[in-house]
Amino acid sequence: SRSPNGRSTNDLERERGITILAKCTSVLWQGVRINIVDTPGHADFGGEVERILNMVDSVLVLVDAAEGPMPQTKFVLGKALAIGLRPIVVINKVDRPDQRAYEVQNAMFDLFAALDASAAQLDFPTLFASAKEGWAAPAPEGPRTDLGSLFGVILDHVPPPEVDRAGPFALLATTLEYNPYLGRLLTGRIHSGRVRPNQAVKALSRAGALIEEGRITKVLAFRGLERVPTEEAEAGDIVALAGLTEASVADTIGAPELGAALPAQPIDPPTIAVTFSINDSPLAGREGERLTSREIRARLWREMEGNVAIRVAATADGDAFEVAGRGELQLAILMETMRREGYEFSISRPRVLFKSDDQGRRLEPIEEAVIDVDEPYAGVVVDGLSQRRAELTEMRPSGGGKLRLRFLAPSRGLLGYHNEFLTATRGTGTLNRLFHGYAPHKGPIATRHKGALVSRETGAAVAYALWNLEERGTLFVAPGDPIYTGMVVGENSRGEDLDVNPLKTKHLTNIRAAGKDDNVLLTPSVRFTLERAITYIDDDELVEVTPRAVRLRKRHLDLHARRREAKRAAAES
Repeated sequence: SRSPNGRSTNDLERERGITILAKCTSVLWQGVRINIVDTPGHADFGGEVERILNMVDSVLVLVDAAEGPMPQTKFVLGKALAIGLRPIVVINKVDRPDQRAYEVQNAMFDLFAALDASAAQLDFPTLFASAKEGWAAPAPEGPRTDLGSLFGVILDHVPPPEVDRAGPFALLATTLEYNPYLGRLLTGRIHSGRVRPNQAVKALSRAGALIEEGRITKVLAFRGLERVPTEEAEAGDIVALAGLTEASVADTIGAPELGAALPAQPIDPPTIAVTFSINDSPLAGREGERLTSREIRARLWREMEGNVAIRVAATADGDAFEVAGRGELQLAILMETMRREGYEFSISRPRVLFKSDDQGRRLEPIEEAVIDVDEPYAGVVVDGLSQRRAELTEMRPSGGGKLRLRFLAPSRGLLGYHNEFLTATRGTGTLNRLFHGYAPHKGPIATRHKGALVSRETGAAVAYALWNLEERGTLFVAPGDPIYTGMVVGENSRGEDLDVNPLKTKHLTNIRAAGKDDNVLLTPSVRFTLERAITYIDDDELVEVTPRAVRLRKRHLDLHARRREAKRAAAES
């Protein structure tokens, strides 16, 4: 667990089955200490990968023996090859009945070549493994005993760290976290010299400017899954340091006589942004503890300090904050973490960050989308993405009656597409995305085709009213849910917004007609995850996020204000 300030995401990682934050450990094998860092594979968390590459000497590229290399494999591998690392390929899940280990090995060679690997990098060792069964071997057939083969390859293939044990102490800070007892902890690998508790140090920015001077209060080493205090650490060790108050990620911590900062890997820029603002709905303050713009601002700035892939800027009025990141998943993880900490806030629809080239042309981010889908659904997927300005670049069989489709699609077109994709493929398809680059603007893309059912009353939803509204479209609320004026309670089956009354009750009469008193049977309402909610809403809508709920609402709750805004927007267009 990282810390109580929002960097603790162990619960989220277990729930989603993904790595979000990099984690360090070490093992002692045949007298040699091997430091291991687990990094995320998803490109949305690429900032963690780019920083971690500064403190490792090689990488293990883990590939599924059935699925083969995915877009995130390409992302991590490309970063490692670019700085000259020589990876080791580990083909995992060889115990699967549909494994095709040797085909995947060939696919990895092709991927290395496509990423312009050098001759030395192309000569990569390959191991076949089953993490589930706890073994690794030079061949899929085994021997299936233990992981000794893996550690043996690491010792043979990975060179010792190029460090200067006699030089002045220098460490490049790679991760930042907060500890309730020790304060700020900066983790990184020591490039030269030694460090001890109470040692005087200074912090330099990437440009070499002095940030602060201070003393190290605690040196923590990684031993197995534990982090233990140590009296001395030397060049090559990965440690966490306590005692500094201003230094951050990508800064150099060094001895007072250190002359220059250590070089740091450049971080890819954000491609998508959302606006965080205070929750001003009628339900504000009922479910959360941290509501003010001051509290939201402090939390976002703290996140930006430790997460170099996030950018935060205040808007003109100072009550809202634009947060830019790599993708919807990264931003949704931040929102989910904050709501679990007791924050309430509102979120705008994500928008893509454009830039201009030397000729003044508008450029937009393009993503590579790799889709595995059953053959009968390929046509509807190609049609859906074509409407979103995507270009099909590859279609080939991937075994088992499936096709692998590869697209180059504008990020704008992929916003909100995942739910449509799951519906089109009956939940059987998989979609992986990777930032590809910038290209000239692709033109207009149609957003949501259906309107919203908007409440015109405040209170608790009534089953009878919802039963009558079901013929109008799909409902997002259930009986008893709190409702307020301007809240989006469902999706209209038509293209325009419709104001409805979800609180309407059945009128009582003294006439008992046959069939009139039957129990009301409702279709289960649609419940939104944060990722789906932020990509579903339209530009005139917000997502209300609280510790207990995710609600959709109109930006202007008052009906007359919405109509005035619609007229103004129509006049401007």
